[in-house]
Amino acid sequence: MKRKSNNKTNKALTITLLTSSIVMTALVVWIGLNGWDVTKTLKQVGIGTEVEPQETPLETPDAVEEQEKDPEENDVTNETETKDQKDTETTTPTKEQQKPVTPAPKEEDKAQVTNKPPVNKNKSGYIEGQELPKEPTYINGILLANKQYPLPSTFAPGENTEARDAFDEMAAEAKLSGFNITAFSTYRSYEYQVSLYDRYAKKDGVEAADRYSARPGYSEHQTGLAFDIGEVNYEKHWASSSFGDTEAGKWVAANAHRYGFILRYPEGKEAITGYMHESWHFRYVGKPASEEIFKRNITLEEYLGVQ
Repeated sequence: MKRKSNNKTNKALTITLLTSSIVMTALVVWIGLNGWDVTKTLKQVGIGTEVEPQETPLETPDAVEEQEKDPEENDVTNETETKDQKDTETTTPTKEQQKPVTPAPKEEDKAQVTNKPPVNKNKSGYIEGQELPKEPTYINGILLANKQYPLPSTFAPGENTEARDAFDEMAAEAKLSGFNITAFSTYRSYEYQVSLYDRYAKKDGVEAADRYSARPGYSEHQTGLAFDIGEVNYEKHWASSSFGDTEAGKWVAANAHRYGFILRYPEGKEAITGYMHESWHFRYVGKPASEEIFKRNITLEEYLGVQ
């Protein structure tokens, strides 16, 4: 009787194990059909709880900034930008763009003289009766001051800092070549030019003074961009044509253009510039203008097309 009971128990256990094996096999196959996604399989059979979807973090300002810094590395991201995003992008100007040598002129700007009378220039190159303008003249971004294009009497920018930095750099290199150069005269105010010109005119006469000294309002020194250059301890050559014959003068004449300066009144160009040759008078125009003027051996007037 006991043996019969054991046979029934073993038979029931065998059926249970067989059933469990079938169920497990079916479950494994089902999971495989669902790409081995257990969560998905459990949901289909009503087992387990629903999982919250993971929230995608919004793009941070730092990430946007990185895209703007290196657009080539973010071509894919840039292609997905909306039109509104592109329309609202702005560019911050660099320090060099914020500090030009001279204010950039408008495209329609032309060299103009206030109240210019319809008469020819006099012997000295001035237009008699011409009034000083209310605004200075810029051509292609370069400030011009000569006998036809004067400055306002109120124009007082002081010495140009960019020009000073360029001169200091040039002076440092000149020292390496054994020349100790200095700028003994740079910015001059309108009021100072009044007294200076009057003194020269009384001494040598107006016609003679007009060849080497500018009338008030017409001086390049009032722009703050003109530098009279000489050699330290050789003051006898300062403001003298002899400076051009010195080794220091020759070095400056040959190298000034590399720093944005030009020899403003070259020899043989008095009919164009209005002034006699001044080997010591250099004008800062910035590069590449200085390099082109030097290479072509022309004056500022010829470069700007106003001779």
